[in-house]
Amino acid sequence: MSSTITLIAVIIVGGVACTSADDSTHAAPLQVSTSSGVLHGHTVGATRQFTGVRYAQAPTGDRRWAPPVPVSDPKADVDATGVAPQCPQAATPVPGKPPPTQSEDCLYLNVTTPQRISDGSSLPVMVWWHGGGYVSGSGSSYDAQRLADAGDVVVVTVNYRLGIFGYLGLPGLAGSGDFGFADQIQSLRWVHDNARAFGGDPGNVTVFGESAGGMSACAALTSPAAKGLIDKAIIESGSCALDFPTGSLFPGVPQSRPYAPLEQSEATGAQVAASLGCAGADTVRCLRDLPVEKLLTQNETFSNGLAYGTALLPTSPATAVADGTTLRIPVITGGNAEENGAFTAGAVTADPHAYTAESYPADLRAAYGVRAQEVAARYPLSSFSSAPAALARVFTDSGWSCPTLRAAHDLSGHATTFTYEFADASGPNVSGGDNPAVPKAAFHADELPYLFDLNGTNLVPRPPQSTLSAAMIGYWTSFAHSGTPTAADQPQWPSVSGASGPVQSFAADGVHGVDFRAEHQCDFWDSVPIT
Repeated sequence: MSSTITLIAVIIVGGVACTSADDSTHAAPLQVSTSSGVLHGHTVGATRQFTGVRYAQAPTGDRRWAPPVPVSDPKADVDATGVAPQCPQAATPVPGKPPPTQSEDCLYLNVTTPQRISDGSSLPVMVWWHGGGYVSGSGSSYDAQRLADAGDVVVVTVNYRLGIFGYLGLPGLAGSGDFGFADQIQSLRWVHDNARAFGGDPGNVTVFGESAGGMSACAALTSPAAKGLIDKAIIESGSCALDFPTGSLFPGVPQSRPYAPLEQSEATGAQVAASLGCAGADTVRCLRDLPVEKLLTQNETFSNGLAYGTALLPTSPATAVADGTTLRIPVITGGNAEENGAFTAGAVTADPHAYTAESYPADLRAAYGVRAQEVAARYPLSSFSSAPAALARVFTDSGWSCPTLRAAHDLSGHATTFTYEFADASGPNVSGGDNPAVPKAAFHADELPYLFDLNGTNLVPRPPQSTLSAAMIGYWTSFAHSGTPTAADQPQWPSVSGASGPVQSFAADGVHGVDFRAEHQCDFWDSVPIT
């Protein structure tokens, strides 16, 4: 589930004090020494960028389906101005741009900093893990100029292995089901070792991500391997507690969650291997000998398949959050007002006969079993413009919004937690879901252009979207600085203190509190199991 993408005066941005040229700032060096080599970057707007930086060795040959191997080549001379290849995935063309290069040798990251820094700078570091259902996306699609410049932070965007290459599980295969997550953890180790080279503080690292990247960030809260590597987390549309009912992502697709037990991961992997002609003692060798193109035919099978019951994730992240066995670090967590609308609209576009008024009772029974009639009474078709619109809201409330609120409450019991809802229905639709049967709203991924220039383009250049973008960047980056989200000329964002939040809404009419629990009928959904 994927997505498309001079500090001269003394200013205050989102509560973050930025220094001036008269106060010992200077142009940041375009040559820096790291464990990956001597990097030669360039200036882009008001920022400095180092792109296509290798953080782990190529996961090819016998390293295909093996834990990432760190890079240690400090004497290498590296041109860090290009674009690294994406990890293998189904091609997603970007209008007006050539198809992106893909390669298994894809473990690269990109670093963006303010163009001017102070002597002895120790800026917060924000590490971005992209979304895409664990099967698509790349770090280079997210240009972090606005975050780095306005927020006075270092931003690192990361590639990690995807699909069958990142999440294959097989009995006896070390690291099963977690190779993409292991890459993400390795990117944090690289940041810890190299942050100071960019004026960053290795002791103040915020990991943030959206969708699968948010699910990974939430999982990191529960991983022993992440201890000491992250100090704050921002989880966008990726709560550990998400629970997608049967038929919610596409008609007939069984219920799913962001994570899978290792036994399920290994069973799925063995089934896929057999379908590719690989079985028995030589299964892994057989798979390693197959070309990328053949393996990609099974890539989508590994969507939402991050494995637990492993060394990196000993227990289900959802259980760990509910039990309080997570890192004690500040967290922002939230989602979008109509998350599932993107998937419902996409399904109706693919199959105009999906999600009809006639099928509405059966769709609800598939998702909620014997409670389906109660759901229908709560969400009568007469209250919506179409059956797909009704199901989009039902699936959003039950599978996305209320689980996110519950998990935020759980997290708040042992860590300072802030929760939000992105609700600008009038902004750009970057989710890919577009159908007249599901009116445009704040769909899954639609908050991304408010933080990043997607594929190098600012999609929110004018008010009210640009105003909302500035507020969000202020809150996000001030949180990275201090653990408390604030923004200039914006309301205070109170931390979670109960089952209802409070929840901060980011909408076209501004930033304000919202009765999220009532809006999404969470009192009701807390009593309805998903089948």
